[in-house]
Amino acid sequence: MDVDLDPEPTPITPITPAAPARPYRRRRLLSTLCWTLAVPGLGWAAVRVGGLERGPLVQLLAFTPYVAAWTLVPLGLALAARRWWAAGVAAVAAITLIGLVVPRALPEGRPTADGTPLRVLTANLLAGAAEPETLVALVRSARVDLLALQEFTPDSELALARLGLAELLPHRQVNPEVGTTGSALYSRYPLSQTGTRRNGGGFSQAYGTIQPAGGPTVLVESVHPMAPATLAWLADWRADLRAQPPATPDGPLRILAGDFNATLDHAPLRDLLDTGYVDAADAVGAGLTGTWGPYDGDPLPPVTIDHVLVDRRIAVDRVTVSRLPGSDHRPVLAELTLPTG
Repeated sequence: MDVDLDPEPTPITPITPAAPARPYRRRRLLSTLCWTLAVPGLGWAAVRVGGLERGPLVQLLAFTPYVAAWTLVPLGLALAARRWWAAGVAAVAAITLIGLVVPRALPEGRPTADGTPLRVLTANLLAGAAEPETLVALVRSARVDLLALQEFTPDSELALARLGLAELLPHRQVNPEVGTTGSALYSRYPLSQTGTRRNGGGFSQAYGTIQPAGGPTVLVESVHPMAPATLAWLADWRADLRAQPPATPDGPLRILAGDFNATLDHAPLRDLLDTGYVDAADAVGAGLTGTWGPYDGDPLPPVTIDHVLVDRRIAVDRVTVSRLPGSDHRPVLAELTLPTG
């Protein structure tokens, strides 16, 4: 019998080291980042489409054009990372918001009119701090027919009179007040049925009726609802916008011009437009031009809260936005053509 006194050792199977967890963690972090960036855009789109702005969302919604542009960032990231579900969510947000914003930069087909031209200028004077020389020079060079002013003060009235505004626009309905609540209308054409009404938020609005030579009667008003600057003011802001005169498609023409303290992304302003108005800047592709923001030094991106709303029967030929030193707003000039008859 043979005895193997020195058997070969049983081979030991090597232990395979565990795969490092770092790549998995990176993939998970990337997925989390894609979803974290994509979901807020979808929520923003839902608030905008549904007119659901409440509380701080009212202020934030004014910056929707910037958010619309930003939605391309999470979309691009999700596509690059091949996170398809997150990319789908980001795509819905981007398509919705960009689809709402981009048409403001594109001219619409507006009714043609061969009636009387009318140049309407609106300007917020920032409690009378705006430079009156620049304003009068603009009225003169643009041959303005109707001037709507907000935050119109007694000092503003005196300064504009001294600079010859009455010679350019001899007819007026004014309500000068110290601070931010005053209002004024100056017109090249006679003003009738004039008055000043007080919004619930405290700002006044001068109004009247003009009838250009050979043209139809037009009801005009200098608009200034309460600003949504604090949560406590939101109820007045909403109520003031709802109290603005609706359009009268089967009656006289109306023009509302002023500081609406709202953009086209705010539901109350869209509701007002739905009564039969057109935003003049939006009609000619100038609807994304900022009118309020950094112009007095505040580090804010510009937003569009100053508007000229016109009856849908009025043709909008051109809209320009100018500088007004001393004010945090920029004047808006709308060149219109009234219908005949």
